[in-house]
Amino acid sequence: MFRGFLSIYRSLISRLILLSGLVLLVSIFTWAYFNIQYQKRNTLEALIESVDRLGNTIRLGTHYAMMLNSREDINEIIKNTSRQEGIEKVRIFNKQGQIKYSNLPSEVDQISNIKDDACYICHKTEPPVWEVPIDERIRLFQSPAGYRLLGIISPIYNEPGCSTGCHVHPADKKVLGALDVVVSLESTDRAVSSYERRIIALAIVSFLALSTIIACFLYLFVNRPIKKLIGETQLIGQGKFQYQSDTDGGDEIGELSRAIHQMGRRIVEKQEELNKQRMEYQELFEKVPCYITVQDRNLRLLRYNLEFTRRFSPSPGDFCYEVYKGRSEPCEVCPVLQTFEDGGTHSSEEAGITKDGEITHWMVRTSAIRDTRGEISAVMEVCLDITQMKRLEHEIRRSEEKYRDIFNNMPNPVFVLDRKTLIILDCNESVTPTYGYRRDELIKKSFLDFFEDGEQQQCALEMRNSDHVNQVRHLVKDGRTIYVNMHLSPSEYMGKEALLVVTSDITKRLQAEQQLIQASKMATLGEMATGIAHELNQPLSVIKTASSFLSRKVRRGEPIKGEILQTMAEEIDGHVDRASMIINHLREFGRKSEVKRERVQVNEVLQKALDIFSQQLKLREIQVVKEFQEDLPLILAVANPLEQVFINLLINARDAIEEKIEKLGSTQIPKRILLKTGSKNGKVTVEVRDTGMGIPKPVLDKIFEPFFTTKKVGKGTGLGLSISYGIVQDYEGTIRVETRENEGSSFIVEFPVQSEG
Repeated sequence: MFRGFLSIYRSLISRLILLSGLVLLVSIFTWAYFNIQYQKRNTLEALIESVDRLGNTIRLGTHYAMMLNSREDINEIIKNTSRQEGIEKVRIFNKQGQIKYSNLPSEVDQISNIKDDACYICHKTEPPVWEVPIDERIRLFQSPAGYRLLGIISPIYNEPGCSTGCHVHPADKKVLGALDVVVSLESTDRAVSSYERRIIALAIVSFLALSTIIACFLYLFVNRPIKKLIGETQLIGQGKFQYQSDTDGGDEIGELSRAIHQMGRRIVEKQEELNKQRMEYQELFEKVPCYITVQDRNLRLLRYNLEFTRRFSPSPGDFCYEVYKGRSEPCEVCPVLQTFEDGGTHSSEEAGITKDGEITHWMVRTSAIRDTRGEISAVMEVCLDITQMKRLEHEIRRSEEKYRDIFNNMPNPVFVLDRKTLIILDCNESVTPTYGYRRDELIKKSFLDFFEDGEQQQCALEMRNSDHVNQVRHLVKDGRTIYVNMHLSPSEYMGKEALLVVTSDITKRLQAEQQLIQASKMATLGEMATGIAHELNQPLSVIKTASSFLSRKVRRGEPIKGEILQTMAEEIDGHVDRASMIINHLREFGRKSEVKRERVQVNEVLQKALDIFSQQLKLREIQVVKEFQEDLPLILAVANPLEQVFINLLINARDAIEEKIEKLGSTQIPKRILLKTGSKNGKVTVEVRDTGMGIPKPVLDKIFEPFFTTKKVGKGTGLGLSISYGIVQDYEGTIRVETRENEGSSFIVEFPVQSEG
């Protein structure tokens, strides 16, 4: 029974019904109580007013009889009046409390106690009061029959007529007596009781009806929806909520129902999302390609992923250091214990043995797992297998050692430069034999210190913008100058942008090449000896003629006109200058060339080559056509070797034309050499075209090889084109041939334009 009452008490609807019923009960019965009291008060007041009016009527009715002192009329009036229903007593008291008149004859002439209820109203004070309000003149008392009686006593005041009439009263007396009217309240009390019963019955019926209506309303519109909502929330709590499209009413419970439906839908969606995320995180935890363990404060394994299981075969509760570290006690520096101490993330590098007996290296990183109170309950340890990285690191170390050995043992000097400043960061041991400096003397020294002061800026620009620089001069420790070719490659060194420079000492090779070029020059000069002799013979003949003319005139004593003498002196002077120029040109051409390059105008070099060779071409009646581009850009080269290249090409063009004349046996063929210069796409082009026999295709690929020649035995050395090819290559140029058999050949030489920087 107590449990039933407790369940009813705990029910919100039951408590709401009880509370509503209690409030309703108190409200209705309070209303009934005050309503009954109001009706009683109104009925009593009406009755009092009626009885008081009756008393006044009796007093007024007996007034005349009293003035005449007609006792029979007074008695008759009182008896007739008392016959009305409900009037119990009508009495008149004199000043001494004696009943003078009454509807009950037995009471006449009785003297009442001055302290009884009827008299006490006025005689409660001395002297007695003569004016009393009506509410104090009323008395309610019980009849012997058991019903209530209402009595109203009204004073009879001394009037002027009374003091002058037959029964004279003194004028100073204000009250002569009192009229007492007593009426029965039996019918009034019955009516009030009946009204009270009806009101109570109405209150009970209203209470029961309203209680029933409220209970039904709460059950239908509160209890059932709430139970439905409770069922739905329980389903939501169990994750089984199925959203229904039907909606409840528009009241607050309907809004609550819709809110719960919306909440349920959102919860189901969030639950599905959480389940999906949990599955994803679980899958990530299990399938992530690293070792993941969760450990307690005793370093026991609480959880671990598949990769850890696959490599070490653990069991829950095992100590981590026993499972995959092969230890019998914790590590000296344990990142898990450090995380338990300070809650931070710690890392380390460790090694262990797998279940297959392999030595494994891994990187460890830990993270704290906290409970709802924010305290560390466990620590997650993530281990990334770096075994392969360790192996690669070992291989890289071996490779670095190997390449360091190669670097140090390379026969050529190798420099590692800072790409921006060209400061030497490293160099190999081969630097010492070539440059004379020890390795420690060159570290942090500028590579530009190897160049002469005037060449440093230009060489630095070339090094940054090219992958090779040829025939540059370097100053070594003992003050000597050597010539090197530099091969440059961008690289990286110690996290910096670097430039790898390999130098090749070509000093001896250049000396040999210069000797070979000099020999070729001498051969060319010997080959041009006839033309040079004829070139010198012409100014000598003019000088000889002029000197003979002057000698003859002197011997004969003949005078010489001033104009003639001046003309002949000018001719002699001009031809002497011409002969001197030819000799100087030959001397310069025959002198050994400088290796240092400079800015050269190709048109000027080509014209010099033509000047030294033009006489031979005139003797052979070979026409030279010049198509020189004006304002031709400069190139970086050495003029003397370049002039030798052009002379070699002119000689080959001359020989090709003569070979064609000899082969065809005709002198009517065109004998012409075209010299053409131009510039395009940052290059200067020189073309030497002849009208000779052309070069046979089978030997076209061999013409630039040393000692290869198509000329007759004893006519060529086979070094001209080979030397020319080498010279052009040294100046970063190219040389190629375009040939047409029986029509001629065209040698095209290209050089890069020298930048203004």
